[in-house]
Amino acid sequence: MSDSKSFSPLSIVIATRESRLALWQAEHVKALLEGLGHSVKLLGMTTKGDQILDRSLSKVGGKGLFVKELEVALEEGRADIAVHSLKDVPMDLPEGFDLACVMEREDPRDAWVSPVCATLEELPPNAIVGTSSLRRQVLLRDALDALGRQDVRIEPLRGNLDTRLRKLDEGGYHAIVLAAAGLKRLKLEDRIRAIFEPDRSLPAAGQGALGIEVRADRADLMEALKPLIHWPTWYRVAAERTVSRAMGGSCSMPLAAYSDWDVAEPGQLRLDASWGDPEGHSPLVRVGAQGEVGSLQQAEALGLRVTQALQAAGAPAPSTP
Repeated sequence: MSDSKSFSPLSIVIATRESRLALWQAEHVKALLEGLGHSVKLLGMTTKGDQILDRSLSKVGGKGLFVKELEVALEEGRADIAVHSLKDVPMDLPEGFDLACVMEREDPRDAWVSPVCATLEELPPNAIVGTSSLRRQVLLRDALDALGRQDVRIEPLRGNLDTRLRKLDEGGYHAIVLAAAGLKRLKLEDRIRAIFEPDRSLPAAGQGALGIEVRADRADLMEALKPLIHWPTWYRVAAERTVSRAMGGSCSMPLAAYSDWDVAEPGQLRLDASWGDPEGHSPLVRVGAQGEVGSLQQAEALGLRVTQALQAAGAPAPSTP
């Protein structure tokens, strides 16, 4: 039987945050699903992560603050799928939910955004750099200390992408660090003054990738989403997220994990991870390993191997409850 004869179009409601970037991501998925013959609508929602802007994520509940309301909409049947920035998705989903699809990754790197200086090295005396991420704080502090720039302050910066750019433009910061993917998706590449290569600022697990969450009992949606899956990306982020999961990763942990394919050896995935002490009492730890990856199981095995190396090098093992 041909696919065209067995195809059953679905009416799909996408739960999404209402920030401009989140809506772009949902519209992107909507267009792809409509191109496959499905009928798609959006359900815009505001999450606690969008509402609480005066405290760091690590102090108010972490990544799950951006997805909980969307999951409630799935559970209640008001929506069928939720589109997430994968780096905002907790490492373990609640019972009854599954990650049904990981899409092709956009640029996973960090971007330097500043109206006053093109690079970290050009910051003026006593400058202020803004970031929302403990990971970026630790990596920036390490880079600044290497430059002898203890005068530079790293300050918290919360809010959606447009809010962060507005705070920069209003003069609250000399520079901010953002994910390049969001800037590129919103056609804001001209705001990027420099890109941090992974060897200088190792990205967060899943950065730049979109994940689609469904209820675990929706086999029809899992089948409908299969054409959107990009397996090379899914293997990469599975390895990265395994490190975060095994380390007890959350917004309260300054952890980075990033993988990429070895262009010289097809099928070989290189995974690097780093951990830093947010109090600055211990030096930055960075490790890496490489292995053949052609399945999610192999990706997860590589992630566990890197986690063990990270802990052997001095990163703390997760505390037991």
